[in-house]
Amino acid sequence: MTIAEVSKKYDITPDTLRYYERVGLLPKIQRTSGGIRDYSQEDCNWVEYIKCMRSAGVSVETLIEYVALFHQGAQTIAVRKKLLLEQREQIAAKIAELNEVLARLDWKLDGYEDRMLKYEQEHLK
Repeated sequence: MTIAEVSKKYDITPDTLRYYERVGLLPKIQRTSGGIRDYSQEDCNWVEYIKCMRSAGVSVETLIEYVALFHQGAQTIAVRKKLLLEQREQIAAKIAELNEVLARLDWKLDGYEDRMLKYEQEHLK
């Protein structure tokens, strides 16, 4: 796939894809004889993984570390797992925080119209 096709498929700009390659999040992408990037399915799997992790708030620096460890091989499995567990804990904490915010908004919205109508009737005569 070309960079334009990958960009469209994963809704990531070509500049972002080039950046990911430059910083080591993506492997060096093979090129056609004309010099155009030719993304393999494995490359696309990495793009999809990176996009998923970034949307969850995982930093580029953490992903760079993970990818570097991955490419070092099986001897880094324990370190990679620890890194992923740390990220999972951070994401779970963020979800808990967002659930609290959502509950507060739900409470605020529950009966909102009735409370506002009563307030307006009492204060805006």
